[in-house]
Amino acid sequence: MSTHFVGEGNIGSAPDYREFPNGNDEPRRLLRLNVYFDNPIPKKDGEYEDRGGFWAPVELWHRDAEHWKTLYQKGMRVMVEGRTVRDEWEDADENERVTFKVEARRVGILPYRIESVALSTKPAGGQ
Repeated sequence: MSTHFVGEGNIGSAPDYREFPNGNDEPRRLLRLNVYFDNPIPKKDGEYEDRGGFWAPVELWHRDAEHWKTLYQKGMRVMVEGRTVRDEWEDADENERVTFKVEARRVGILPYRIESVALSTKPAGGQ
């Protein structure tokens, strides 16, 4: 079961990059982010109070994941679009566990705390 998800939050740790063999084809590439999705509620003094945020693993499967592992950083504010997926697994003591993760279609970097942006040249036939 999955549900469409859009959320804004902060990356809580360094990105985790992994490659998985894919027969004779190019390996499948995964970038895993640990994101805290907050729920900021404005207060009368102009500040915000976080009410009911949550941590969720965000998985981004993409051929450019290896490059992106250096782009995304701990503390960075991101907008995530994808779907939530129920993830069932057993812990080391063979207890059944259930968590939810986000399988991302897009992870956009929001401009908070960004000091500069540098673009590379456009690759031939690329985006």
